[in-house]
Amino acid sequence: MKRFEEGIQPGNANNALGDSSRKRVRLKARRKLWLEVHLWLGLVAGAVLVVVGLTGSILVFWQEFDGWLSPDLYRVERAEGVRPLPPTALDEAARTALPEGTKIGWVEFPRDSEQALNLSYLAPSVSMPGEKDVRQLFIDPFTGTVKGERLWYPADYFSGMPFMALMFKLHYALLMKDYGVVMVGILSVLLIISVLTGLILWWPLTGKWAQALTIKPRASIERFNFDLHKTSGFYTALVMLAVLLSGVSMNLPEYFNTLVEIFSPLSLPERVHSGPAGGREPIGWGRAAEIIEIRYPEGHLNSISPPADDAGLYNVCKNGVASMNRFVGYRCVWVDQYSGEILKVLDQTEGSAGDIFLQWQWPLHSGQAFGLTGRILVFLTGLACPVLYVTGLIRWLQKRAAHRR
Repeated sequence: MKRFEEGIQPGNANNALGDSSRKRVRLKARRKLWLEVHLWLGLVAGAVLVVVGLTGSILVFWQEFDGWLSPDLYRVERAEGVRPLPPTALDEAARTALPEGTKIGWVEFPRDSEQALNLSYLAPSVSMPGEKDVRQLFIDPFTGTVKGERLWYPADYFSGMPFMALMFKLHYALLMKDYGVVMVGILSVLLIISVLTGLILWWPLTGKWAQALTIKPRASIERFNFDLHKTSGFYTALVMLAVLLSGVSMNLPEYFNTLVEIFSPLSLPERVHSGPAGGREPIGWGRAAEIIEIRYPEGHLNSISPPADDAGLYNVCKNGVASMNRFVGYRCVWVDQYSGEILKVLDQTEGSAGDIFLQWQWPLHSGQAFGLTGRILVFLTGLACPVLYVTGLIRWLQKRAAHRR
């Protein structure tokens, strides 16, 4: 009687069971579709994920690795009580040491008191006449003397490239001179879809969360392989998505920025230009650094990109700005190359939502967000990439063999 009073009649109960059964059938059909998508994306793009993931793990600590591999270039001896030379003095030392007609492309400041200043520049290629090599000059920040130099990116793309330069080329372009950057960007988009479909497949429809989050003890090899794949994918999914998305932002910036701008306006630095020269010479990267040190004294000088052309700007970046953000204090400032006027400032706290979102991409990708913890998380996520690919491949082969049987 109570069932009838509550409106739960026998026919309704059967209908409810039927609806539940049909819902499960639909869910299983959708999961089968997602499984196909996840499978083929993994097989197609998974091998690239292994290369990009392993090289990415190395590049999280690339300065440390490069310093270990080339201590004669990186390491300096600091005398007690001696302070580093001002940036203008280091700029002058670099001008004196560099051959005439070379163009500076990047200046990386020392990360600690025992490291040299690293300056990249374009020079005529030895292997390919008429082309340019990217070379590096190392300067003692305390004395201004040249520690040494080396080839970084050769014009012919391969000969004489040091190990860490090879890692960079593999990571963002798969050693492809043409279209490699675009290909890695497109494959990163496919891998984002693969991660999302993997999460859909991981979701336990039966509600057995403990089983979904752990590896079953004393299980068969097949079960262990399956559990290792799903748990590795789940526990690295958040960092994996952040790294892949930020990778797309760097490899396909025009498309990425256009998409972001649909949701929020952007004030992109490339839309700002230096004023006319009016007969003036560029102020130099050393002077640009000192202007930023005076205007924004907090933090540590990280890098400078000199202007690419007559209308370009000096881009000076500082990290360790603790008062700005407790996770990552990273600020970049753009300076007019002739007047020294500050024309643009970007960090993780100012600008539109789109500007802030873009400013987070590099710290997230490199692991600099959240300090050493962030770098370790990105490092471990890169190491998980071959685990995911190999266990996924084994799982596919196991299912193929079972289907044949």
